[in-house]
Amino acid sequence: MSKASRRQQRQAKTSGATPRPLGTPATPDAEDERPTPRPSVSPTGTPRAGRRPRVRASYEPSAFERYRGLIIGMAAVAAIVVVGGFVFLSASTPAYACSTLFDPAPTASPAVGASPQPGYAEPDMGRLHIATGAAVTYTYCPPASGNHDNAAGVGPIAPHFYGINDKTVPQGWIHNLEHGGLVLLYRGDGPGATPDGQAQLKAFYDSFPPSPVCGFAAGTNVSPVITEFNDMKTPFAALVWGRVLPLPTFDAAAILQFNQVYGEKTNPEAFCASPTPIPTASPSASASASASASASASASPAASASASPAASASASPSASPAASPSPSPS
Repeated sequence: MSKASRRQQRQAKTSGATPRPLGTPATPDAEDERPTPRPSVSPTGTPRAGRRPRVRASYEPSAFERYRGLIIGMAAVAAIVVVGGFVFLSASTPAYACSTLFDPAPTASPAVGASPQPGYAEPDMGRLHIATGAAVTYTYCPPASGNHDNAAGVGPIAPHFYGINDKTVPQGWIHNLEHGGLVLLYRGDGPGATPDGQAQLKAFYDSFPPSPVCGFAAGTNVSPVITEFNDMKTPFAALVWGRVLPLPTFDAAAILQFNQVYGEKTNPEAFCASPTPIPTASPSASASASASASASASASPAASASASPAASASASPSASPAASPSPSPS
């Protein structure tokens, strides 16, 4: 018996297990079934290096990602400020500006029997059409010519009595002048803005006669327009294209005479094929108005300076509208 056999028998007796026949492979127990740990040496016999720990790249968020909420909030606030500023500037920017308030020098009284030439010729300021809402600077105010709007309902504006709460701009009613209309302006701080003045102007509008050349009924074409305008020297002013009649007080007869002499005659655009002058008043009324105007002009130098119809007349009976003296800018 070999030494291995005898050793096996002794182990069996000690543990009480049945000796395994010689040559039978031993059955490993549960503990022996565990895999043998990988040797810590390499095939060459040198110690095996341990597994190197994997180094993971660290992620650093960008500045935008870190402050995304703050940046978006600031951008929103900036957008609101820009839009609000634009709206504020649009609302506060005036639609027009005036370089000079028209202040012509008084003219001499007309000679006896001369035809009155009421009002003053104002230097021409052109008549280009502009985009709606575009701001314009007029050399003279109130402007009797100049660049203006050409959009439906914006220029020309509807003939109407516009009260103190109704706002208009020259860009609209200058187009009425271009078409032959008469525009009557009153200052918002003058007698025309009082309740009595408003009633007086409304009555004047309601009784306004047909146009002097084309015979358009009042309120059916472009005339008259009565509206507030503050950039002028006198409390009232009547306008036709290229001509201004300043008035220190409301004078219906003077305004009607002014329109009779120049209405639909100075405008660059005509609107009736066969113009037929139509009197705005009876001959006696016209003669009375002319006589009254001449008397007021001759009464005193102050009357001549008040720019009444005769006070603003030219010195020569044959003087044409363009012959009126040039204004003296204030």
